[in-house]
Amino acid sequence: MNVSLLTVLGLALVVAILLFIIVAARRRASRRHREIRQLLDAADALEARLRTARSEIEAVAGDHIDDPVHDALREMLRQRLWLREHGDTASVDELQQVRGSIVDARSRIEQQLDRIERARVPVV
Repeated sequence: MNVSLLTVLGLALVVAILLFIIVAARRRASRRHREIRQLLDAADALEARLRTARSEIEAVAGDHIDDPVHDALREMLRQRLWLREHGDTASVDELQQVRGSIVDARSRIEQQLDRIERARVPVV
């Protein structure tokens, strides 16, 4: 009787450990999936803002200037390629760092656009 009780307890412990591992793996996968989705959303928002910025800059300065948005769009493409090549194996921290750099880039673009807007306002 003791042997069967120990066997049942041992099996219950193994099942509990397996369930814990499965739940932990799902949580980790869910966190990665959420981080990748947030990263892609940030990249899409930045790309849309860069296209708008290009239009605004061209409206102010015309077509004959160096395109400051070009480098930012190239960086955006580089980030997307990195994600395609390394997204499956990147850690959540790495994904968060990439998203952070995208958010920072959008902030810098917004600051530049604010300066352009202030320059467009006629001085009275």
